[in-house]
Amino acid sequence: MSVLSQGAVIAAFVAAVAAIAGWFVAHHLQVRRIDDERRAKAELAFLERQIEELYGPLSSLLWEGRRNFEDLCLSLGRNHVFPEDGVLPDDELRTWLYWSESEFLPRNERIRELLKTKAHLIHGADFPPSYIEFFRHAASWATHHRRWKDEKVPYSWRSTVAWPVMFEVDIHRSFQELKARHNLLLGRVCAGG
Repeated sequence: MSVLSQGAVIAAFVAAVAAIAGWFVAHHLQVRRIDDERRAKAELAFLERQIEELYGPLSSLLWEGRRNFEDLCLSLGRNHVFPEDGVLPDDELRTWLYWSESEFLPRNERIRELLKTKAHLIHGADFPPSYIEFFRHAASWATHHRRWKDEKVPYSWRSTVAWPVMFEVDIHRSFQELKARHNLLLGRVCAGG
């Protein structure tokens, strides 16, 4: 075999190796892109469930509840419900009981149900402390109120556990974080990865 034909064989061999290597690299990049796209779509679907089934409804219920509380305070002519001594005059007690039974207690129950039935959608690895405080607040108030209605056992007309302000903050923050992540992923998925 002549030097010229040996050179041609070597060149053909190098070209074949380069083509095979190029194919493997291209294939690997394509598989990786497809896998990244699949993961992004799965994460997007989970985020949509979190927003649609849990954090959207929770955030809406809390905004609604905040507005109702402000309306109640407006009707009482102050920025709080209970005076320092904790005793409401009869007419204010009737107003409080109306708002409690028609708005606050049922809304707390809807929030409790969402958190119990959609716990797998909670943002993070565990129940945040403010969520646990919400459960404590809602359970205390509902139990005492039911006992008053059923057995006429007097109580202070409210939960023994204060409303956890951080619960609202945590829910709204999670909703905003999930929406931001959703928008980012949606842009990636729609752009093709």
